[in-house]
Amino acid sequence: MKITESDILNASILIVDDQESNVSLLERLLSEAGHTNVTSTMNPQEVCALHRKNCYDLILLDLQMPGMDGFQVIEALKTNATESYLPVLVITAQPGHKLRALQAGAKDFISKPFDLVEVRTRIHNMLEVRLLYKKLQNYSKELEQTVQERTAELRESEARFRSLTELASDWYWEQDEDGNFTKVSGPVLEMLGIQVSPLLGDAADIRTTGWNEQERAALQAAIAAREPFLDLVFSRSNPNGTQQRFQVSGEPMFSQSCRFIGYRGIGVELITKDSNAITS
Repeated sequence: MKITESDILNASILIVDDQESNVSLLERLLSEAGHTNVTSTMNPQEVCALHRKNCYDLILLDLQMPGMDGFQVIEALKTNATESYLPVLVITAQPGHKLRALQAGAKDFISKPFDLVEVRTRIHNMLEVRLLYKKLQNYSKELEQTVQERTAELRESEARFRSLTELASDWYWEQDEDGNFTKVSGPVLEMLGIQVSPLLGDAADIRTTGWNEQERAALQAAIAAREPFLDLVFSRSNPNGTQQRFQVSGEPMFSQSCRFIGYRGIGVELITKDSNAITS
């Protein structure tokens, strides 16, 4: 993130001073230094409206003015500022006013009578800081927008993934970090040997019978270890003497901060066509 000399010379500057000679001197000084976007006013009551309209990169503000002094201008600028950075460089002949102006919100000061080298240096340095601040602010907004767009894309991708997996399998399921089922499509809970109330959705510790406990233990061990598993096959013997075989795949889910948040997976029932062939 770099500020070029061209950026500084093209920055917008407002001169506020009730003395025409001071305005002319500052305008000439800035012009000779190569600044191309300089305006001025001798009416301090116009400053807020002008800044609201033009959002100046720097306001050169005289403190001693009739009707509305520089301190009042600073306070007024605070009320309509759309950002926290107040780009005010005060001009004063009173040493005691410097600290008060900084405490009020000004970023720097120029002493009268003018030291031209000091004036150029302070204006250059303050513009550089101001433009860096604006670039950082814009970058933060762009980054926030990018994050929002990527999040939306991820959610859309996740929705497509779920839709496709549901179409490509008999069951789609998700569990939270405590093992509670948060999404179920198809009879996956029965396949895993857990019955769930169809109304309340609360898992009950009621086990169906007939499962090959060794095969099911392998599935439960993989989940407990937070490991992915692919095409894990296990079977169940029904009370009528028939056999069922199931194939399930799953993967652990993690948040953006790499915290484990649960499991998701798919499953299919393997249908026996005859005693020698099993197809999905």
